[in-house]
Amino acid sequence: MASLNIKRLLTKNRTIILNLINRYSSTEQFVHPKSTTESTKSGQTHFGYQQVNEEEKIGKVHKVFEDVANKYDLMNDVMSGGVHRLWKDIFIHTLSPTKHTKLLDVAGGTGDITFRFLDYMKSINLGNDCHVTVCDISKAMLDVGKVRSQQLNYDPGQIDWEVGDAEKLPFEDNSFDAYTISFAMRNTTHMDKVLTEAYRVLQPGGRFLCLEFSQLETNLAQWLYDLYSFKIIPVMGHLITGQWQHYQYLVESIRQFPNQETYKDMIEAAGFRQVTYKNLTMGIVAIHSG
Repeated sequence: MASLNIKRLLTKNRTIILNLINRYSSTEQFVHPKSTTESTKSGQTHFGYQQVNEEEKIGKVHKVFEDVANKYDLMNDVMSGGVHRLWKDIFIHTLSPTKHTKLLDVAGGTGDITFRFLDYMKSINLGNDCHVTVCDISKAMLDVGKVRSQQLNYDPGQIDWEVGDAEKLPFEDNSFDAYTISFAMRNTTHMDKVLTEAYRVLQPGGRFLCLEFSQLETNLAQWLYDLYSFKIIPVMGHLITGQWQHYQYLVESIRQFPNQETYKDMIEAAGFRQVTYKNLTMGIVAIHSG
């Protein structure tokens, strides 16, 4: 039914879509500025391709997710053609949680990763032997997740919902067995602080897993992906959520994220060992593990 509604939306708005593409998109957007790992002025950081002060970025990112919370999951389906569901399933199977696992799902607002974790535990007959804490800076995203958890009949005793900043987690040292963050690391202001906090709250031997957009394996694939990202995704964002600029930012933030090897080095610098990554769909996304 959802796919049928999307098809009707696209057919009905075909002329509007073409006008939006021509009006707002240009090949100049394919030029990638400095990545977030390259230097900026003191107290400055990147918000997509813009250079802003650090406090301003925090507010801007918060507004993005407050504004799109109610359509966030629908847009994920539209942007990826539903493939994000497969990526997230692989992500949880890579985590391979065991009995009594206490998971911290950071920036997990709408519950996609949390619900997959609980479903996985149930599938291996450990559904009653686990707990998830969902931590997100956006209350609106958490509210969507809470409603979804009720609609899907998840045990409320197995999920805690906490408003919190990934750079300053409101949890004690050595509190969790596993830490997940999905499609959110690139939105943080100081990735090094986020990784240090992840290391702090994990128990010795705990597992860190990050699912994030990455760099494709061939130049041709990257060019085609750029064409789709800059020409189509913001248009879809405008039609479905009314937020063109928010999805323009999200596309730009993907291009600003460090490549797989650079991010691997950052994870190791935070103290993690046996750090690896696995590319999915030719490197559109990668699973980073430590």
